[in-house]
Amino acid sequence: MTDFVLKNTYSSLSSSELIKLEENNMDHKRFKHCIGVSLTARKLAHLNNYDEDKAALAGFIHDYAKQVSVADFRKTIQTQGFDQELLNWGPAIWHGIVGTYFIKRDLKITDPEILTAVRRHTTGDTEMTMLDKIVYMADYIEPGRDFVGVDTARKITFANLDEGVGFQLAHTLNFLIGNRNKVYPRTLAAYNVWSIKDNEEKN
Repeated sequence: MTDFVLKNTYSSLSSSELIKLEENNMDHKRFKHCIGVSLTARKLAHLNNYDEDKAALAGFIHDYAKQVSVADFRKTIQTQGFDQELLNWGPAIWHGIVGTYFIKRDLKITDPEILTAVRRHTTGDTEMTMLDKIVYMADYIEPGRDFVGVDTARKITFANLDEGVGFQLAHTLNFLIGNRNKVYPRTLAAYNVWSIKDNEEKN
């Protein structure tokens, strides 16, 4: 993956330093996924008239903390001013929300829009910026994804980003409920905004 190019103007680190730090912080499969998300974010940014370099960077770092240990996550939540209710969840939620701490600490990225996109990429939210939606969907439909329905998700997302968000939330909620897993409250609230509003407009 040495041919991957990233333009970074949001950190004191060089682009090559940032890429190396990320590569060293995860296994090869996760690193390849992050590159796929970055490239997909760039495509979605182009389609939606958004800053392609910023989208590519946010997409690349979205999973920087994915393989942080549970112990380190718990310590960070307890000592760095996070809502202690987060302790009731786990890495699937933590790596986005708490992951922003590690991104600021290690990658020296403090841009609020990028950090918010990382924070929301696993849960969605009732209000999402263009960058939030780009990273959220790029993570879902990057070329390495092969779940049932991913081709439909890609088609919808490339045609209409908002509808892609609604599709993902509905698909995710269906999966969680079908497996009788806990649903993060913000994800449920996001579903009620993004996934059912078209139906309400038709009634």
